[in-house]
Amino acid sequence: MLRTLLRRRKHQLSVEEVTVTPGPQVRRAVTAAALGNMMEWFDFGVYAYLAATMGKVFFPSSSPGAQLVSTFATFAAAFLVRPLGGLVFGPLGDRIGRQRVLAATMIMMAISTFAVGFLPGYDSIGFAAPLLLLLCRLVQGFSTGGEYAGATTYIAEYAPDKRRGFLGSWLDFGTFVGYALGSGLVTVLTAVLGTDGLESWGWRIPFMVAGPLGLIGLYMRMKLEETPAFKQEAEAARQQAENASSGDTPVEEARQSGKGRLKEIFTGHWEAVLICMGLVLLYNVTNYMVTSYLPTFMTETLGEDATTAQLLVLGTMVVVALTITTVGRTSDRWGRRPVFMAASIALVALAYPAFLLIREGGILMPAFGCLILGLLLVCFAGTSASTLPALFPTHLRYGALSIAFNISVSLFGGTTPLVASALVESTGSHMIPAYYLMIAGVIGFIAAFFLHETAGKPLRGSGPMVETPEQARELVAHSRTEAGRQARDIWIRLRHPWAHHRDKQGDQDK
Repeated sequence: MLRTLLRRRKHQLSVEEVTVTPGPQVRRAVTAAALGNMMEWFDFGVYAYLAATMGKVFFPSSSPGAQLVSTFATFAAAFLVRPLGGLVFGPLGDRIGRQRVLAATMIMMAISTFAVGFLPGYDSIGFAAPLLLLLCRLVQGFSTGGEYAGATTYIAEYAPDKRRGFLGSWLDFGTFVGYALGSGLVTVLTAVLGTDGLESWGWRIPFMVAGPLGLIGLYMRMKLEETPAFKQEAEAARQQAENASSGDTPVEEARQSGKGRLKEIFTGHWEAVLICMGLVLLYNVTNYMVTSYLPTFMTETLGEDATTAQLLVLGTMVVVALTITTVGRTSDRWGRRPVFMAASIALVALAYPAFLLIREGGILMPAFGCLILGLLLVCFAGTSASTLPALFPTHLRYGALSIAFNISVSLFGGTTPLVASALVESTGSHMIPAYYLMIAGVIGFIAAFFLHETAGKPLRGSGPMVETPEQARELVAHSRTEAGRQARDIWIRLRHPWAHHRDKQGDQDK
């Protein structure tokens, strides 16, 4: 009888507790989520490559250096409202569902990006022109406050446990494909139209392309179903509400309210919030340094040819896109923590040499410098989408990730081009970006050191997820075997404690 009780104490999985997500559903979820991220970064790629041009269109009375700072300040302003967007869209996604919120953010991103292409310049309406640009950027920032966290949450809650790294990496594959498309389009326009044509009307074309892209993304997201994890959480909450009277569940009511969720995030999960912010800082400082600041740094600060600089960074993004899923698959095998820690150390060691190579001029040496930065960036990009959602439980995953992610991006990521350009302008040192990256590497290493490994494990608050019913049955059978083996070992130790001691002593003697 004691052995039976011991067996019951060890939880055994049942087939009903294992979620099966068929391949076609997973691919559809990944594609729709990645498309929204691609559109967001299409806008970033366009804005980064057109920074100097837009500075002349919207801030013509300033010096070239001041134009860049003003343009990047407008770019950074969008990140100031991202935490507000996260506060709105994140908890909303935990309450009404991930799919609805992702559709709403897609609409807002498409409209605000499309509108930039129709803005009049400073020569037409004066000071109102940069104000309208700022307004469009603020709407973009507010909508993206719920975009990345929602997309990572959606993919993570659909992905089988053993392939979450690989499938999550496709989200950031969309990021760099979008950036490459946007920057590539600007590069082509620069070569075809020249500087004068680009300043007069050509800069509008990339923003107008965002309209059709947004419609395609919206169509795909409207076709999505809600994630299995959210459905299970919603059903459990519904049953709890039905089984309890309204006057007997004040704790549950507080948890479901906005204030209750925020309190739970910052009091019950503050360690996960800090780890998340540290990893996001590491990824996004590197990301925005390479994608948003580096093209302008090479042209305006180092005096490189604009087309050459654009092609170098564009080639770097292609390398990142081609290798990112390999990094995601590697994190499934080796773990998220080792990848983050190794890449953080490499960033501290290689950021300075990379910028020394970029300063050399020409093509070959800067190409090697850009390649180093790109390979470091892909280590963070290929691992983040599978790591960050696993930090938080299902019932507040979207909200907690939105808040932590956007606070870190707003304070450190999106401000990277502005801070770097201002420091280079004020100090005259061309190595400031390298020092900035080294500091980010140290912070990222500390965050990764305290990260708990989640590769191959179920998400917090959710059961195991597999691809096929056969895998579910194998997992249940393995669980029962393990439970029986552990119960047997405890039974033997209780009945023959000295035998276990003798076996252990014998192993030591050997």
